[in-house]
Amino acid sequence: MSSPTIQSALAQMQTLATQAAGQAGKGQQVSTQVGQGGFAGELQASIQRINRLQQASAAKTMAFQAGDPNVELNDVMVDMQKASVAFQMGLQVRNRLVTAYKDVMNMQV
Repeated sequence: MSSPTIQSALAQMQTLATQAAGQAGKGQQVSTQVGQGGFAGELQASIQRINRLQQASAAKTMAFQAGDPNVELNDVMVDMQKASVAFQMGLQVRNRLVTAYKDVMNMQV
């Protein structure tokens, strides 16, 4: 790696460290605001992000199959993996939510 690349990476790491410590960097603000929609809004936004990843993956796959010269196989495979990992994460969250709901419903009052 060249010296400017190392310096850039070091500066980025220092910025992230100051943000993680709760201090705003020079000229930066750290947002600590919680989403306005609450849990339901965040869940809906996550599902929409998963859907967008799957749609982008499908579109890139179709473009590759159609012979688009601007779409490479490695990009298609990376997008497919991103969509798959996001879907699996969403599935695990759903399973945990269903389990938590069943636990709460089975509690003695």
